[in-house]
Amino acid sequence: MDRTLRDWRAILFFVGPAMLLYGAVLLVPILWSLGYTVFEGSPIAGFKFVGFDNYARLAQDPTFWKALWFGTKYALFVSAGQVIFGLLLALLYAFYLKRSSVLVRTLVFLPVVLPTVAIAQMFAKLFAIAPQYGLVNSVLANLGLDSLVQAWLGQGDTAFWIIGVMDIWKAMGFYAILLYTGLVDIPEDVIEAARLDGAQGWALSRFVVLPLLAPITVASLIFSLNGTLKVFDSIMALTGGGPGTATTPLTLYMYKTSFTYGEYGYGSTLALTLAVQCLLVTLLIFWRSRRAGGGA
Repeated sequence: MDRTLRDWRAILFFVGPAMLLYGAVLLVPILWSLGYTVFEGSPIAGFKFVGFDNYARLAQDPTFWKALWFGTKYALFVSAGQVIFGLLLALLYAFYLKRSSVLVRTLVFLPVVLPTVAIAQMFAKLFAIAPQYGLVNSVLANLGLDSLVQAWLGQGDTAFWIIGVMDIWKAMGFYAILLYTGLVDIPEDVIEAARLDGAQGWALSRFVVLPLLAPITVASLIFSLNGTLKVFDSIMALTGGGPGTATTPLTLYMYKTSFTYGEYGYGSTLALTLAVQCLLVTLLIFWRSRRAGGGA
């Protein structure tokens, strides 16, 4: 086996077709999109070479900066919620529920496999104000808190929190399972030795479990941040980016620019910006985790 792995011809034979397919499916569209950034127009109207005008427009576009800030703020809030709640659930599964956690894990994981549109419609009904009150406004009205009844999804600030809570609730079951698999791989004798030394509760989690779980926690954070930075379906289904552009991330702005307004060049420039942002976030997390590991 080792001899085969050292033979470049065998490697080329087995890996080459997969790499060609990977390049055709992934790399070619990326390079094609990159080429669009120096043009303006669409396949229907035709393209015109404009050089770096799209990048200059990007720097002066207030909608772009607003979308970039919203996407960054949303990613930080939702990723923190997904990983933290996922970790708490994983600790609950491993140390408290143990073998009886199967039913709870199934119920918590259920939103992960539900269609995003169905979940968005459920949250829209919960926070509706017209044509009739949703559950939240109905409860507030019945409690005599009429001053708190409002169009939750019709205001940028409240819509942000609702979208965030919805996406945390939807995905935390996935991260709980991911982190739980890391917990069950921690040797039981390590946990028992720590308990014999007097580590219990938070001290056990803080000084023993979390350091051993660090690699999978970093992976979870990378998955979550890259997913939330590229959020599209949940926002499109719940608010459509509104009111106005208050809940419009880069993905939705890119989509509307390219396919609604037919500006493929500028839309590709927005896509490139998003790709660079995801790459920088991933490299930052890797650098920070390696530095923390080196410091330990």
